[in-house]
Amino acid sequence: MEMLGKAASDAGLLVIGTDSALDFNQRPTTRFRLGLPDDSQRELLLELSESFDFDKPDLLPAITTHLRESAKRLRNPRPDAYVTVAGLPISFGQFGWPFHRSTSGADTYIVHGLVKLETGKNSPLHAKVSASMTVTFAEIVPAAEQPYAETFIYNAIRRTLDYGQLEMLKSGNRQPVPVTTRFYSRWQKKFMFLDSDDAARLDFLAIKAYWLSGVLGNSAPVWIADPRDAQYLNTTPEELLRAATELQKQGMVQLHDDYASATPALLKRGVEFEAQLMKALDFTKPSFNPEMRGGHTNM
Repeated sequence: MEMLGKAASDAGLLVIGTDSALDFNQRPTTRFRLGLPDDSQRELLLELSESFDFDKPDLLPAITTHLRESAKRLRNPRPDAYVTVAGLPISFGQFGWPFHRSTSGADTYIVHGLVKLETGKNSPLHAKVSASMTVTFAEIVPAAEQPYAETFIYNAIRRTLDYGQLEMLKSGNRQPVPVTTRFYSRWQKKFMFLDSDDAARLDFLAIKAYWLSGVLGNSAPVWIADPRDAQYLNTTPEELLRAATELQKQGMVQLHDDYASATPALLKRGVEFEAQLMKALDFTKPSFNPEMRGGHTNM
């Protein structure tokens, strides 16, 4: 607790309180409620196994980095909200950290969570997800805990949505999100989800500013140089900020250091972004062979 408190303080956060909980296997965990010193309305949850060892020298720096980035993200209008390259505004929640071993006999580690569509209209569409990583892949991760896995799990889910392999539903069972070595370069020692060029980064940041600042945030600034987005796009926070500067020249955003707010000019493109969203949603829906549905093919 003392070490986490110091790491939180170094990141500009306060430990507001703690709650005892149980993980999937009924083992004790601690949920730390963290907040900003100047904003008591927003909280960040960090769940760690009670057996987590802060004394391991290779584990604490990553937690400090995680908390420092979370403190920046906590200033977003919706800190839990993200966008996909395909054009979907989504939120992540109800993740049951840490990973647990699969109960089906598979040689994998699992974490469950919820992805919701966030259009500002209380959409009922969501996807219950079961993200899994193999034992081999788990060797890459310093610990199967939230601070070491949250970023690449969220990005794997975003990329799976981009592939049309997760469907947003009003109700339904958990859908698998395999996190495999296809998302990791052993040669470069980093996670890789997609490649992006200048045009793709401009499009992504326009989508992000429209939905997260304009629609969900009443044009309040959002963190535009988020390393989590940089990992997703296989770029750097500096490149994202450079792209945002170009968007500002186009009159689409207003920069506030490394945050950006949507402008009226960007909001006027709402029909375009809504159409992109509907196309992305349609892509996630499974398609069927009409001949097969009509019973005209051999099974």
